[in-house]
Amino acid sequence: MSIPRSGREVRLAARPAGEPKPSDFKMVEAPVAEPGPGEILVRNDWMSVDPYMRGRMNDVKSYVPPFQLGVPMDGGALGTVIASRSADVPEGTTVLHGLGWREYATLDARKARTVDPSLAPVQSYLGALGVTGLTAYAGLKEVAPVKDGDVVFVSGAAGAVGSVAGQLAKRLGASRVIGSAGGPEKAARLVEEFGYDAAIDYREGSLERQLAEAAPDGIDVYFDNVGGDHLRAAISAMRPHGRIALCGAIAQYNATGPVPGPDNLALAIGRRLTLRGFIVTDHAHLAGEYISQAAGWLRDGSLRSEETVVDGIENAVEAFLGMLRGANTGKMLVRL
Repeated sequence: MSIPRSGREVRLAARPAGEPKPSDFKMVEAPVAEPGPGEILVRNDWMSVDPYMRGRMNDVKSYVPPFQLGVPMDGGALGTVIASRSADVPEGTTVLHGLGWREYATLDARKARTVDPSLAPVQSYLGALGVTGLTAYAGLKEVAPVKDGDVVFVSGAAGAVGSVAGQLAKRLGASRVIGSAGGPEKAARLVEEFGYDAAIDYREGSLERQLAEAAPDGIDVYFDNVGGDHLRAAISAMRPHGRIALCGAIAQYNATGPVPGPDNLALAIGRRLTLRGFIVTDHAHLAGEYISQAAGWLRDGSLRSEETVVDGIENAVEAFLGMLRGANTGKMLVRL
């Protein structure tokens, strides 16, 4: 295949104050670099937009470097190798890599992972079969391990990680799994499609009251994607020796000032609770174990993988903004 002369890419034009807006981004037509020795050129077919990317738009130190102004952003992407100077990754190979937000990516072949399209639909490697699924698995397997008979609560339960986490909690032995989502339609889907035993619509009244009704005897494990009032409600409902996996805090990602923590944190002392933050890359040793199981679950339909797909890189920014507003069910993906 001939190498295209140029391709579109999305750059960060300004650092957002509060909720990002379209003018904070810029679409640019940029030259496509031919691969050098050991490199590959990938035509991106799919890219991921994720909540953690909002934090990278701030110029602050974190577990991943901030996006730089005026250069293409990056993130998970899946594509086809169209030119290669690597004997290990020939043309036609499907690869997973970290240079999303662009139509074409030239990179060191060692920084791409070859994936098997026969195991599952290829976009699953950005969702249930990729980092998204592994995050849910690591959180419930190692960070806040689920034990037989546990009652588990998951916030952001209709999102990419949450929709998988509820299903995995059951596989790991939970007797009852409760999810929180925004709106009656999403709440209904938690029960009807994702295997949750009960669903809370956080827009409808007190979270603590709704959680107490769904789990009158309390909860043992909380998988936190939201923070804020959800974390407060979970702490109030925890049984002694309960475990909390702190995965995300989307409730405060667009905050413009300091965000107070739960005012009931002292309960963690008497109840001997464990609150543990985690980053999925610290649990990469679980990837082989998880993928070998999850691929089979996807094939036989016992693991439901939901996707919200937006077409075209020209709509990638709107997909990202929509994801931050909760417009997606399951994984938000852009098909390029």
